Amino acid sequence: MEPEKPSFFSTRYIKFLGGRNTIFTLILLLMIGLIIMIYDEISFIFVPLTVFLGNVILPIILAVIVYYLLRPILRMLEKIKVKRVLGILLIFLALVGIVTLLVFLVFPFLKAQFFRLAEELPGYFIEVLSQLDSFLRTNTFISSYYLQIENDVANLLYDLPKELGAFFQNTFTGIATGISSFIGILTSFILAIVTVPFILFYLLKDGEKLPAYILKIFPPRMREDLKSVFTSIDKQISSYIQGQILVSMCIGIMIFIGFTIIGMDYALLLGVLAMVTSVVPYLGPVIAITPAAIIALVTSPFMLIKLAVVWTVVQLIEGKFISPQIMGKSLHVHPITIIFVLITSGALFGVPGVILGIPGYAILKVIVSHFYTLFKKRYNKFEPVVEKHYEYTNNKVE
Repeated sequence: MEPEKPSFFSTRYIKFLGGRNTIFTLILLLMIGLIIMIYDEISFIFVPLTVFLGNVILPIILAVIVYYLLRPILRMLEKIKVKRVLGILLIFLALVGIVTLLVFLVFPFLKAQFFRLAEELPGYFIEVLSQLDSFLRTNTFISSYYLQIENDVANLLYDLPKELGAFFQNTFTGIATGISSFIGILTSFILAIVTVPFILFYLLKDGEKLPAYILKIFPPRMREDLKSVFTSIDKQISSYIQGQILVSMCIGIMIFIGFTIIGMDYALLLGVLAMVTSVVPYLGPVIAITPAAIIALVTSPFMLIKLAVVWTVVQLIEGKFISPQIMGKSLHVHPITIIFVLITSGALFGVPGVILGIPGYAILKVIVSHFYTLFKKRYNKFEPVVEKHYEYTNNKVE
């Protein structure tokens, strides 16, 4: 048998790096980089697609969220022999009634509280700053440093009018452009809200059939795996949206009840704020507690203690009883991972990234997990089985 001829792939270094697999991986990465560079150079071709997606993505996301909230109700109606189209119409009528009641009964009260809080909030801030100033002046340990900083701040405030004049003169054009952009964003948002009911109707009507239509595009041998991926994604999104909305509603109701009991001003407004912001895990409660803490601090130190007690009780009930029962372990995402995902998605995409970061990560996790499972199956299929030879010496295996 002729000895194997030495080659580039048989050297120790290349074998250590993986042999032919390393070369293939490097070439693949090089091709991916080349493709990205080419597409970056001809990015103007994709401007119409970008504009189209920018106008379509918001109503689709809103419709999908409402779809997952209403789908269980539609399924319940179908179980009692109500036809799908009739069930959708009944759900739409109920939604119109609920929105009408909220607009005429709850919204005026919330509006009055909001404008009153907006008027009084600067006073709250000034009061908090004056209390902080008094504390820093009377504290012997840091008063000398604070007085030195105060002198620097005074000098800064003396030169501030000149700098502000130059600043406003330079940024006037930018402000005008920002107003135009805001009007465009507001127009797009209103159009998105008007479009949502139509998209929602067809999602409720044919949403169950959509995965089957998509599967027909792919070859038959891929359909079973893709069906599993679609099922997992559907389960993840459904569990997250329904669970997070229910948890947020429970938090808002408990905050309203707790703040009412302790006599906190703007209890309803703060409860609604807590409900809305709690849609974002971990970061939402921090945003919700800030205005409540300012109001409590200005009211009295004892009110701040009562606020801390109410907030602690609400977080304990939500963390120990509500979330485990409603959310369960459906996402299987570690809290540290959630925080990193929220920070990264928020830095990349702003507020939409913070709201959609967790479900987007869950979808990506499902896709990557399934493809990794398929890769392991393929790898095990083509990996040669290494036969082990045993020598028996004196009835011992060596």
